[in-house]
Amino acid sequence: MKLLILLSLIAGGALPAAAQSVTPNFTTGSMTQTVTATQTVAETVAIERYGGAVTTWNGDNVSSVGTDGTTAANIVGTNTEFFVVDPSQPWQLEIITRAAGIVETEDITRTINLTTTTNTLSVFSQ
Repeated sequence: MKLLILLSLIAGGALPAAAQSVTPNFTTGSMTQTVTATQTVAETVAIERYGGAVTTWNGDNVSSVGTDGTTAANIVGTNTEFFVVDPSQPWQLEIITRAAGIVETEDITRTINLTTTTNTLSVFSQ
């Protein structure tokens, strides 16, 4: 008898399994997804402007004399002399000297904030 129970358990355990079918309880549906991303960009722009050497003069009621005594003197030379043409009148003299190299520097620092939003709608039915 024990042997018969044991054989029936062994034979019954080898049977294939069966599952019931499942039917969904909905006919249509939708899903909405929203994704928001934020990005911050910090940048610095460094600008350097270069220029050549400049030596010039400008004046009112003023003239220049070079080392050779001519009135058309080259201001680049260190021996240039200036004199007032008419001492009874007002006069003005402006001498501009700039070495070659960086003339101007400019630094710009800015922060850019970006926000991106993506909306997704999925619609499904059976």
